[in-house]
Amino acid sequence: MLLRTASEVHKTVGSWHERGYTVGLVPTMGALHEGHAALVRQAHEECDRVLVSVFVNPAQFGPDEDLAAYPQMLEADRELARAAGARGVFAPTVSVVYPHGYQTRVAVTELTRRWCGTGRPGHFDGVATVICRLFGLIQPDRAYFGQKDYQQVALVRRLVTDLCLPQEIVACATVRAPDGLALSSRNRYLNDAERQAAVAIPTSLNRARAQYQAGERNADHVMEAARNHMTEWGLAVEYAAACDPDSLEPVAQLSAGTVLLVAAKIGSARLIDNIILL
Repeated sequence: MLLRTASEVHKTVGSWHERGYTVGLVPTMGALHEGHAALVRQAHEECDRVLVSVFVNPAQFGPDEDLAAYPQMLEADRELARAAGARGVFAPTVSVVYPHGYQTRVAVTELTRRWCGTGRPGHFDGVATVICRLFGLIQPDRAYFGQKDYQQVALVRRLVTDLCLPQEIVACATVRAPDGLALSSRNRYLNDAERQAAVAIPTSLNRARAQYQAGERNADHVMEAARNHMTEWGLAVEYAAACDPDSLEPVAQLSAGTVLLVAAKIGSARLIDNIILL
């Protein structure tokens, strides 16, 4: 089932709710891969009906970012979503999500002032705004997000708490290729050499975790080693940080629950990843 308009969504999801079904939403920008399929499968296990949104949100792209080049392949996305258990795909146009006269923008302040919020100014305002719009249009019971985008998940949770929204936010484990690289729609931008070098991102995080497990607690020492490893493989490291899992403020000492965040650019692709220390 392909839904294009707000009225189609209201009618379809409204009928699901009338029958007492729980509705799970998997918000995406399309170019779906196995990581998205895992989100849909988990939503299918936990909800009676699952809807996948496919919308390349212009509000979260900066002027020098890859909006025009972002891959769009709706038919393949629909097939992957259906095979994973979705009952429908909502693929609105920009005018449906941001109709004529639309003026509202949503911002989550403190959580977005560091990390990807520094490197991509305005990005998280666009994310917060479109999530509010999708929740308003679809009114799901639960929404599913990948843990790979840790700062985004933290933002959405804060958004729901601060605005008293009824949605339950479910973070799903990062899905990785056999060599450890986190699956991402942007991986398709990598050539063979870049793809091989990109494995330095998860390797650096795994090394950091091993240092912690061996007794190292100095966050600066551990993250500097992670940064150096990625740099040795030719990656331009934007940040490598050890953070409080809730506030995302940097910490001086590692402990259980600390989240290690990294972002690096290789070729034209900007990749992010993270792990949580146990």
